[in-house]
Amino acid sequence: MEVFIEPIGRLINEFSKLPGVGKKTAQRYAYRVINMTDGEARAFADAIADVKRRVRFCKICGNFTEDEICDVCKQRDSSVICVVKEPKDVVALEKLHEYKGVYHVLHGVIDPMNGVGPNDIRVKELLARIDGNVKEVIMATNPDVEGEATAMYLAKLLKPLGVTVTRIAHGIPIGSEIEYTDEVTLSRALLDRKTI
Repeated sequence: MEVFIEPIGRLINEFSKLPGVGKKTAQRYAYRVINMTDGEARAFADAIADVKRRVRFCKICGNFTEDEICDVCKQRDSSVICVVKEPKDVVALEKLHEYKGVYHVLHGVIDPMNGVGPNDIRVKELLARIDGNVKEVIMATNPDVEGEATAMYLAKLLKPLGVTVTRIAHGIPIGSEIEYTDEVTLSRALLDRKTI
């Protein structure tokens, strides 16, 4: 016997497709939608439809934009490109208000175990951006096996093109204790030490 009537079950099923949303959370979301006023439910549905209709990828960097080219690519220093895995990484870096260059969103990383190779991410598009103006490419992929492999692969392709390739530093987070730091992070912190 079905526990939920069909419309509720369908809504729960759709919410559970979102990353990090299990069945219990999906049920809470569905009940929240049921308890919305008609106006709130319409606004929620309109926001989903609007984002699908208006948001696209920047034709230069691959980040989200409403226009053909995003504001970062239009206004910022294009001699420095920061390579990230996905658009949410751009948001994290932009919150710092420190970086003044442009981005390149790969939309994934090299992950042979899951069948993702260099041709499945935006490698060709990055190489096409390297011209006499680009001085540095910063690898800001995650410090996991796939992120490191992707950064190393890209560095091998970029260095012969006469561009400086750098990697964001990795190490012990501020406020943490050395004794609780994992071996890989601690090893990276030792290797990436700086003069003070």
